[in-house]
Amino acid sequence: MTTSPRPSSPRPSISTAPPLTERQEARRSRILHTSAQLACRGGFDAVQMREVAEQSNVALGTLYRYFPSKIHLLVATMQDQLGHLHEALRKHPPAAATPADRVADTLMRAFRAMQREPHLADAMVRALTFADRSVSPEVDTVSRLTTAIILDAMGLDAPPTAEQLSAVRVIEHTWHSALVTWLSGRASIAQVKIDIETVCRLIDLTAEDRPQT
Repeated sequence: MTTSPRPSSPRPSISTAPPLTERQEARRSRILHTSAQLACRGGFDAVQMREVAEQSNVALGTLYRYFPSKIHLLVATMQDQLGHLHEALRKHPPAAATPADRVADTLMRAFRAMQREPHLADAMVRALTFADRSVSPEVDTVSRLTTAIILDAMGLDAPPTAEQLSAVRVIEHTWHSALVTWLSGRASIAQVKIDIETVCRLIDLTAEDRPQT
């Protein structure tokens, strides 16, 4: 995951609020960039709202209008990072032969991006863990982006079945759990890879259940 400044990627709608203007979108992107930079340097505790506002050149009150809390901000940061990852994967999709292998390769690419910035990864995952109901729209957007990344990697010729969507949810849960255990030092990178590859075999099982046409 990169933290270099650039225009924000398209995001799924999470509210009925009117779309941001170009100036507002640029301000939001600047805030998210600052949040990621601070998290890269010092993790969750380094992301302080006042410092984010100062380094983003926005008023503290303005920052809180965009993000009501630090948790909102860091979950939005994860959403933004996943959006950039999704763009990169669409430009350079996985080339493995089977859907299961393509999803495993994709999730390991995402994991290696987390590896490069472990403090940022820890801050974002902690924010997801601490998020309460007030952050549900942002958390749901992160989940939808993760689902979209997995479905794109699968490369289905038809809409996913209920069984395939269920498999995707289990894969998402496993990936998140693997991140948590790795960040806490309870799992090695090799163990994470094995877990991801194992759970992705569910994709092959659900493909076998698809009715033939």
